[in-house]
Amino acid sequence: MNNHINQKEIFNYATLTGSQALAAMKSRLTGLSNLEVEARLAEYGRNDIDSKKNYWWEILFRQINSPFIYLLLAAGVIALALRQPFDAAMILFFVLINTSLSFYQEFRSERALKLLQQYMVNRVKVMRQGQEQTIDVRDLAPGDIAVLDTGDYIPADFRLLEADNLMVDESIISGESTAVDKDSKILKNQPKNIYQSVNLLFSGTTVVKGRGLSLTLATGDRTSLGKIAHLTSETVKESVFSKNIFRFSKFIIRLVVLTLIFIFLVNVGLKGGEAEIGNLLIFSIALAISVIPEALPVVITLSLSRGALRLARKKVVVKRLSAIEDLGGIDILCTDKTGTLTENSLSVAEIFSGSLPQTILYANLAAAVEKKKMEPFDVAVFDKLTRPDQEKISAYKIFREIPFDPTNRWNSVIGRSKSSLEIIVRGATEAVIKNCDNLSPKKFQAISAWLVQQGQSGQRVLAVARRQLAGNKLPQDDELIKNLQFIGAIAFTDPIKKSAFLAVAQAKKLGLDLKILTGDSLEVASYVAEKIGLAAKAKVISGEKFFNLPIEERPEAVKRYAVFARVTPEQKFNILKLLQAGHEVGFLGEGINDAPALKASGVSLVVDSAAHVARGAADIILLQKDLRVIIDGIQEGRRVFANTIKYIKATMASNFGNFYAVALASLLVNYLPMLPIQILLLNLISDFPMIAIATDRIDKNEVARPQKYNLKEIVVISTIFGLISTIFDFMFFAIFSRVSPPVLQTSWFIGSILTELVFLFSVRSKKFALWTTPTTLMIAILTSAAALAAIILPLSGFGQKFLHFVPLKINYFLIIFGLVGLYFFTTELAKVIYYRYFSKKFSEN
Repeated sequence: MNNHINQKEIFNYATLTGSQALAAMKSRLTGLSNLEVEARLAEYGRNDIDSKKNYWWEILFRQINSPFIYLLLAAGVIALALRQPFDAAMILFFVLINTSLSFYQEFRSERALKLLQQYMVNRVKVMRQGQEQTIDVRDLAPGDIAVLDTGDYIPADFRLLEADNLMVDESIISGESTAVDKDSKILKNQPKNIYQSVNLLFSGTTVVKGRGLSLTLATGDRTSLGKIAHLTSETVKESVFSKNIFRFSKFIIRLVVLTLIFIFLVNVGLKGGEAEIGNLLIFSIALAISVIPEALPVVITLSLSRGALRLARKKVVVKRLSAIEDLGGIDILCTDKTGTLTENSLSVAEIFSGSLPQTILYANLAAAVEKKKMEPFDVAVFDKLTRPDQEKISAYKIFREIPFDPTNRWNSVIGRSKSSLEIIVRGATEAVIKNCDNLSPKKFQAISAWLVQQGQSGQRVLAVARRQLAGNKLPQDDELIKNLQFIGAIAFTDPIKKSAFLAVAQAKKLGLDLKILTGDSLEVASYVAEKIGLAAKAKVISGEKFFNLPIEERPEAVKRYAVFARVTPEQKFNILKLLQAGHEVGFLGEGINDAPALKASGVSLVVDSAAHVARGAADIILLQKDLRVIIDGIQEGRRVFANTIKYIKATMASNFGNFYAVALASLLVNYLPMLPIQILLLNLISDFPMIAIATDRIDKNEVARPQKYNLKEIVVISTIFGLISTIFDFMFFAIFSRVSPPVLQTSWFIGSILTELVFLFSVRSKKFALWTTPTTLMIAILTSAAALAAIILPLSGFGQKFLHFVPLKINYFLIIFGLVGLYFFTTELAKVIYYRYFSKKFSEN
């Protein structure tokens, strides 16, 4: 056996019989032994299809590869050219501090993601030592016999040994959107490409339909198309919020650059030969650095990683960090009923049948496809089997299995009963009984009435039917469920989760519109929705009836109805697209047919047991299928969003106010109102508590409605509070410029830091500062430390010798503290007036 095979050698296996392929791989149908698996994994390595690793030096390079860092380094070079080595050293120190802080936070986030990835393990069924086992795909070894079902992700290269109605989506490697048929027949000629390889399966593709028994040819990086599997391990989406932040950042940078060019040219024009071009350049660069919110990526990363870890403790795994922000912004959540609102723990409640034992027996026989998975329906009917019937099932020989199809809503098996073949069908009652020949109009009406009665009681119903086949000829697919004989129907109870009642109530408080998209009957869906307080009967509609509405009525109707019953996967997708017109929509899916809707939704969620293709398309994986954990995730997303917006408002208002005041003041005096080294130090000291805002507590009203990025409101608030900041900056200038340049620079430095710190406490809530939720200990500690540093540095010998500060008189300190207190009072007053009288006008998008 040679696992180091290339694509051409893999194609060779297409021309071998199943027995020859097994012999070449030194394997057998009963599977490898544990010792053989250990030896092959030791020799060839694990079937590792993890995404590309991020090394620490790559993370470090991302921090250095930033326009902010380039600007600082340029200022350092200019300082060296002007023979100011200490200023150059301090600028380099600021570069190291900024880079180290950003690197530390992103490195921590990467480690957090690795921790979360342990929950996201793909699995595959294999035959080992004659028994079927479910293993981690990374433990798949060459020669393993794999059992692949509908929805399974194909984790290696395989030669098909058996295929039952098998179709595979190979679009990820072929680009063809149509699924292709696969079979196990030997090919006469070696295939020249993937399209001709009908008996081979390739890593990274997905089983769309049917079932296959396959021999593992190559694993890991040694697969012919192994690298392509990396593309399916992640769903790459860019956050809506991140896109808006990026556009906002570009706008700020352009505004700042244009302003600085203007200030620089005016300074040179007014001062002529007296202007010190080098110092003016460093001053301009320092001003640019001070106003640009360079810590924004750190704040976002810290907020998202903290949020992801908190959600992980609640059994919610985030694949795409920015999905947390998007989750906070959704105002509609579409979900199934089963397992989310109900327990999905079924028990047989009632049977409509002439023969109860016969109905139970055939329901179990029809479950052959699902028996190994032991779905809730199977467990419920198996518990009702008698011992003799269990022996009958063991002796029953199955020739063909057709898995459940959510479009047709039935599954079937073809097996041998005594001497004759028969087909057994199990599925939704409406889908089965319309194909039954032995039902009189009276009995048909009786079944229909019974079905409605069960649905109104919240019972889920499956019907069972059979047809004896003439001779040994298997029917064609389009003839599978024709001329059936009705056996019986079984009603199952599925208790509503206790958490569903609380979750629905919380969703309403959060302004979240819940919609149920289910394959269950109209009556069952209506019963559950009414019980949990989600919707009255008037707000329930079937998928068929909804899409019979005129096209122009659907956009309004989709908002009006809360429950859509008996919907097909295609109908789910179309309902989702209709809802997305004017709304941010989240979707909780599970099966392979949910993949299109998952990819189309703003935020896609799946449960851990979902089909692999659905997990691949998802942003968030729920280890516990419970609506309550989704609601927790939405609240967490809104917290992250609120703290990020806080940082933007705080930095934009205070930084712009200070920026314009210092820039304009430089035109009024023949010296720099604040030295470049002082501006950079001011920026560094004030940024530490600003970054800690990612840990801040949130007022309840901040998560009471969906959050949306609103550039208009940010600009308005930044303008209002920036203007207030500019006015107070000119107060500092007017008072202290009369004393001396060093006193102005020192006083303005202290006042700027203290006003930024108190403004942080003002902007963190829409309420009056004394009535809001207390801040976190981290913010309190960092704010206090920054305030002490601002006061102590100018008094220290280091500050006076190297940073050009001077000691201030007591009365100067009293003036500074008085102006800071008046500034805080003014911002609080402006905030209260704005949010009480004007916020609604500017918050409308």
